Amino acid sequence: MNFSQLAQKRYSVRKFDGRTIEPDTMNQILQTGNVAPTGCNYQPQRIYVIENPEKLELLNKLSKCIFGAKTVLLFTLNTDEDWKNPLEPGVHSGVQDVSIVATHIMLQAWELGVGTCWVNYFSPSALEKTLELPANEKAVLLMPMGYPAEDSEPLKLHDEYKDISETVRFI
Repeated sequence: MNFSQLAQKRYSVRKFDGRTIEPDTMNQILQTGNVAPTGCNYQPQRIYVIENPEKLELLNKLSKCIFGAKTVLLFTLNTDEDWKNPLEPGVHSGVQDVSIVATHIMLQAWELGVGTCWVNYFSPSALEKTLELPANEKAVLLMPMGYPAEDSEPLKLHDEYKDISETVRFI
């Protein structure tokens, strides 16, 4: 499968079959995230691999979008390490950097048969407090992951896209 096919076939998995992800597969997925580009290669991302049943139960209380996954990645931003734009105060690359890393992981996982779902439906401050994250780390997203259940399918809107002329401008 080439990249274009991979991008078109991938969808947000909201139903998993219960199998655990093999350590070698998880390592390959995480290694792909580790080589993702970030501003000045500062790599401000922190990725928490959550598989502990008690921690997963806490996540289920914080978000209704864990979907029974036995593995959830929590992506945080170390605010001490992200690139700061010297031309405009307050402009940082951190959330973008973490998002690039998460996208690499999401696509690598799909290539290896592991489904994911990008989740922002949670209170970052509540999650940070509950998991006792360091003060300089900010939660960016959760990513439930696992092998898609046989009856897993994309949302009905998955194949509906605006015409490219509505989203691209040549200037």
